[in-house]
Amino acid sequence: MILRHDTLPALAAAAALVNTEGRATEHLPDVAALHDLVRTWDWAGQHSCTETDLQAVRQLRPRLRQLWQARDEDEVVQIINRLLRTAHALPQLIRHDGWHYHLHATPSNGKLATRLAVGAAMAVAGLIQDQQLSRLRFCAYTGCDNVVIDLSKNRSKQYCEHGCGNRAAVAAYRARKAARG
Repeated sequence: MILRHDTLPALAAAAALVNTEGRATEHLPDVAALHDLVRTWDWAGQHSCTETDLQAVRQLRPRLRQLWQARDEDEVVQIINRLLRTAHALPQLIRHDGWHYHLHATPSNGKLATRLAVGAAMAVAGLIQDQQLSRLRFCAYTGCDNVVIDLSKNRSKQYCEHGCGNRAAVAAYRARKAARG
């Protein structure tokens, strides 16, 4: 699968953002954490990272999670279109930071949550166009509800980036060891 240079980071950033919403623990507790997330994923444009931005980004997470929870492609398309309509997205070709022309659908000085929503929507729209929607999935580890983007060649990624693969391997090893007596 060949992805445009802007699609992979947008997908990974969307998954990372969704995964900051824990069942019992808030993984985006303050403006500093939001600033770190923005810096880690190198989101384009200006990011003031205010308390207002933090609240808007937190409210965006369940809307993005719906992309993973959707039952089929048509439902994902409805979610994407709703995100784009709400943002009044207007795709334009932009060149910045040494990258060749690519699509941006919000101005670089737009609200952070809007830019994140549109970036995720555009990236998932690319998956739909390439008939690769099955690459959006949930972590296979029991009790984990993190989302996963499977970009492996053989579509074998099962676990999120929070150590669930290691926990599953340890549990499997212990089960084999216990079965041998």
